[in-house]
Amino acid sequence: MTPAEQTLVFTHTPFSLTASVVFVLFVAVLAFIGWQRSAYRAAIGWLELLRVLICAGIAITLNQPEWKETFKPDSKPVLAVLHDVSRSMDTRDVVDATVPNAAARSRKEAVQPLVKPELWQPLQKRMDVVIEPFSSADQPPEEGTDINAALLDLIQNQPRLSAVVLLSDGDRNTGDSPALAATRLRMKGVPVFAVPTGSETRLPDVELVSFDVPTFAVAGKPLRVPFAIDSFLPRDEVVTLKMETSTGEIITQEATLPAMSRLQDVIVWKPVEPGQVRLTLTVPTTGGERNSDNNRIEAPLDIRKEQLRVLVVESYPRWEYRYLRNALERDPGVEVNTIVFHPDLGKPGAGRGYLPAFPKDEDLTRYDVIFLGDVGVEKNQLTLEQCNAIQKLVRDQASGLVFLPGLRGFQMSLLQTPLSELLPVVVDEAQPRGWGTVQPGRFVLTEAGTRSLLTKLEDTDEASARVWSTLPGFQWYAPALRAKAGTEVLATHGTETNRFGRVPLIVTKTFGAGKILYMGADGAWRWRRGVEDKYHYRFWGQVARWMAYQRNMAQGDKMRLFYAPDRPRTGGTLTLNANVMSLSGEPLRDGAVIAQLVSPSGKTASVRLMPAGEEAWGLFNGTFTPQEPGDYRVRLTCAEAGTALETTISVQGTTKERRGQPARPEVLREIAQLTKGQVLETLDPQQIFQAIAKLPEPDLIERRLQLWSHPLWAGILVLMMGVFWVGRKMAGVF
Repeated sequence: MTPAEQTLVFTHTPFSLTASVVFVLFVAVLAFIGWQRSAYRAAIGWLELLRVLICAGIAITLNQPEWKETFKPDSKPVLAVLHDVSRSMDTRDVVDATVPNAAARSRKEAVQPLVKPELWQPLQKRMDVVIEPFSSADQPPEEGTDINAALLDLIQNQPRLSAVVLLSDGDRNTGDSPALAATRLRMKGVPVFAVPTGSETRLPDVELVSFDVPTFAVAGKPLRVPFAIDSFLPRDEVVTLKMETSTGEIITQEATLPAMSRLQDVIVWKPVEPGQVRLTLTVPTTGGERNSDNNRIEAPLDIRKEQLRVLVVESYPRWEYRYLRNALERDPGVEVNTIVFHPDLGKPGAGRGYLPAFPKDEDLTRYDVIFLGDVGVEKNQLTLEQCNAIQKLVRDQASGLVFLPGLRGFQMSLLQTPLSELLPVVVDEAQPRGWGTVQPGRFVLTEAGTRSLLTKLEDTDEASARVWSTLPGFQWYAPALRAKAGTEVLATHGTETNRFGRVPLIVTKTFGAGKILYMGADGAWRWRRGVEDKYHYRFWGQVARWMAYQRNMAQGDKMRLFYAPDRPRTGGTLTLNANVMSLSGEPLRDGAVIAQLVSPSGKTASVRLMPAGEEAWGLFNGTFTPQEPGDYRVRLTCAEAGTALETTISVQGTTKERRGQPARPEVLREIAQLTKGQVLETLDPQQIFQAIAKLPEPDLIERRLQLWSHPLWAGILVLMMGVFWVGRKMAGVF
């Protein structure tokens, strides 16, 4: 660089300048008087002149002289154009004011002309233009917006940054607040010209929010898939929903979308053949909707042939037991075994499906659900060892357990066994045989029970609640005082209360890997009155499948894999649980259980599943964090089991970026205000150029040499003082 200008400048104040002049004049007068007294000797004259020069040098030093050189920079300043490429920019809500009835453009389409390099050619003579997209550091990046990180990257990578043009909808949802980066830009004198895009108010729109397809379904059994639709339409609209399968089946359902509200409902389909399918739910464009990109969701589904194994344990063949057994035996997807102890007879009941004794530990692991009726640790009934085996089956093998107490009160003795921990209610031990009533009691669903798929007796929440209110009542209920912490109460007694509130009748909880259900009344068999098996069979069929759901996610000859949550999302923790049997058929206590997961992009990760504990019954678990959405291929291997298990886990993407949401220009306004920039409410390039043209010319580069503190200047003063002192000695002045 060649200097454009070289000058000597002083950093002085009026006081320092005045003091310096007075000081030099005073010394000059004293010097003249001294020279006069020496009869104008030449040597003394030169010494006094040197004295004045030294004092003048000191005075100059006090005013801080600097040698300043200014240079024109070799490189041009940088204008950065940042454009948002996150998923929210796909929202179609940019309407041309001159043609209001025209189709809305997406936000990305609206800013596309501004990211073409040729558009910025007129500014190339004055500055270098850098065009960069930004979104987030998430996987995939388009599923988030991190404005702060994008601005910080510019500060780090562009030392000659002079201004930023920010094209975005302002919908930031990850990273730190952009105010942090804006403050740093303010300190560097870099303004941000924010160009917001998108509508601040949501245009008429219908958004399919959720489509909760389970991991698997059963061939020949109706599948009820809940869904939710948000309507931002000004009036109610009647639409025909369409669910299409990858095999070509189409299921339609009429629904009314409530104005400015949410519709939650279910769509029912009965799969016929086993196999892998994809379900696609579509909402038609209606009611002047301007954005149809969020009207469609698809999800994978594994359809299987079902064969649940259920064990029913009872003391005497009461009515509740007889109708329950009948309902389960008539279900083609359920294989039922029963054991009725008949304590008075001293030997269990016999017949088709009856067991001569309670199963041994290795045989017990075959059962998905155990219905524990009015039995306890009594003579000719259960033993402590068998209760412990049931507890381990639920905790480690993900089996379900249903408590069905009865009039004889045998279940009270279970409070002294390991099963006490599994019971989801606190019981009144002073009333072991429960309560009988002359007037029939009725079930009343709680809010959780109204929403639960377990208590759905009709296809909608409202219709199901009406059915429960009209079901035939019961005339005996168990002595439950209250539900334990961590449980969910689905139904209570319609009239009876205690000091804790309504008496709980249907309560669920999880224990280890398994699920628990408590049914506190034995009148479910009466539900057949007038409707035969319609509600009775449906309820107990749903109970069996709900409790065996996790256990049957994926299973082979000697391995079973179940995981939570059953619909994992990217960035979340996926817990893998495996039940493994040894070659001899016993639960494996220790071994190398490896899960290999292949992501949709082909990346492979290995997770070693560790034993769940010394008391665990063949249970191994581990965790994995998926980073990509899509189907993961899983291969579970164990040398000690001598087999492998292969399955697929579907991972859903994150939902930080949702199309159709209103823009957030207030975020961009804050950035522009902090950086002393400007908000440009236009996409017209000429107006943007005019705003940039008002930027001041870049400052010249300055280089200052501080003479007053330079070692050479100090050396000259010291040398002059030394010469003055030596000269005085040589002239004979002391």
